[in-house]
Amino acid sequence: MPMTEPYRLHYAPDNASLVIRLALEELHQPYRAILVDRAARGQYSPGYLAINPAGLIPTLETPDGPIFETGAILLWLADRHGALAPAADAPERGAMLKWLFFLSNTLHPALRMTFYPERYTGPGPAECARLRSHMQGEIARLLDMLESAATTSPSLFSGAAPTILGLYLGPMLRWMALYPQRATDWFSLGRWPHLQAMATALETRPSVAAAIRAEGLGPTPLTAPQPADPPEGSAV
Repeated sequence: MPMTEPYRLHYAPDNASLVIRLALEELHQPYRAILVDRAARGQYSPGYLAINPAGLIPTLETPDGPIFETGAILLWLADRHGALAPAADAPERGAMLKWLFFLSNTLHPALRMTFYPERYTGPGPAECARLRSHMQGEIARLLDMLESAATTSPSLFSGAAPTILGLYLGPMLRWMALYPQRATDWFSLGRWPHLQAMATALETRPSVAAAIRAEGLGPTPLTAPQPADPPEGSAV
């Protein structure tokens, strides 16, 4: 049955749904935010699995049906509304696509391995510690690549006039500073000045102010973050 109401964003505080919330706010699109209770494993409920069989957050219900995968939702929204990304025939379109897929397919999975190493190694603490340490070094290398890209393609990584790249990367920079708790000493945003400038500019956007109010993210959620309050779930 076609939707007769605004977009429905299935979210949990400080999850990847934050990225989509920022995009919807930047696009000035009305949406209804529906909390997925991670404490009760709501992402694995039959109703949620019916719209997202992967059991991950976010899912965006649209007039064309539900969409999951953060990068796919971002690209769909940008193309549907003609904003936040270069047009299909624009010279920077290829660069935007390669870095979007880099964020989605390379950096985001690396964060998951850092946050949840036991999913990849088993529960042994020594194995988890080794994987986490390795992945933190790998993430730093990936951020070096993004710093270089932000230098050569500043419009794609702008915080003052955001694209879907900045809206995706900004929350990931937040999560690197917060998670896993007591294991973030490796990360200092100032090591990547162009990315830091992007995050600083994003924090002045009304979209981020709306996310702060909705998810209890604190006054500087990207550059000097504090845990979400209320704290349902954790970054994914």
